[in-house]
Amino acid sequence: MEQRRFHVAVVGATGAVGQQMIQTLENRNFPVGTLTLLSSERSAGKKVTFKGQEIEVQVAKPESFEGVDIALFSAGGSVSKALAPEAVKRGAIVIDNTSAFRMDENVPLVVPEVNEEDVKWHNGIIANPNCSTIQMVVALEPIRQAFGLKKVIVSTYQAVSGAGAQAIEELKAQSKAILNGEPFTPEILPVKSDRKHYQIAFNAVPQIDKFQDNGFTFEEIKMMNETKKIMHMPELQIAATCVRIPVITGHSESVYIEIEKEGVSAEDIKNILKNAPGVILQDDPTEQLYPMPADCVGKNDVFVGRIRKDLDRDDAFHLWIVSDNLLKGAAWNSVQIAESLLKLGLVK
Repeated sequence: MEQRRFHVAVVGATGAVGQQMIQTLENRNFPVGTLTLLSSERSAGKKVTFKGQEIEVQVAKPESFEGVDIALFSAGGSVSKALAPEAVKRGAIVIDNTSAFRMDENVPLVVPEVNEEDVKWHNGIIANPNCSTIQMVVALEPIRQAFGLKKVIVSTYQAVSGAGAQAIEELKAQSKAILNGEPFTPEILPVKSDRKHYQIAFNAVPQIDKFQDNGFTFEEIKMMNETKKIMHMPELQIAATCVRIPVITGHSESVYIEIEKEGVSAEDIKNILKNAPGVILQDDPTEQLYPMPADCVGKNDVFVGRIRKDLDRDDAFHLWIVSDNLLKGAAWNSVQIAESLLKLGLVK
């Protein structure tokens, strides 16, 4: 029997993540019958190639979703809030890559390696978590299942591609200017800064998104709240510090955890991660083997290394986690959710 094919829409088709979504649909040979590419008026009319065919990008509007089965959104929270309900009204299942619906109690927040079953209770919208949250929970969930989890402290080293195409160009332009001894004016990073912009080239900026009244940034709050929701652990003790560094693609994270089970060794943690879904263990200090963002670009997996037991606490461990923030952190996780919908027979 011939496989059923689906009408898929990509909203934000000309953006960095939208482009990766289209490429991932092709790479995974997702059963696309019709592909509708949508964007703002500014980008409408551009042509994008999918499986050797050129498809013209159209302006996203409510009627664009007539007949669409699955809509992948990555065009900003305001677009998702305006158009995702319109897509659902017309029968589409929305997989949204913005923060618009992530903490809505009626919307599942899904990382398929961790909580795939949550897609079953969707009401038309499924949220894709923050890129930095996704890679962390993929690595921590197998540990939680085996040994329990009490506490997480994470510091991120996040690539500029997470802030969009303009941030990438700013990093490149500033790097050239500094190396050539030329003046420059920072204009983009930190994105959503209330007042100032800072140099990103040859620098580290400890602000991603706006500061909240409690002293944490919104990116940090997102990581903390999303982790609790995805792992179904409202009681989890978790704190995050998010930092932007001059890397184009690939987020890195230094993670400290405390587990529940006693007598666990670093080797035990490594053995669990060796066979964990979506995880590649790269951990051999004798060979200086550990994950780095330059090596993870273009790969769907989450890479984990530098696993070691804390020297002061028997229940504590340190890990280093790296992943391509545009793939597993966005496009690949979105397409994975779509694959989960098909696997579980949830697309009518």
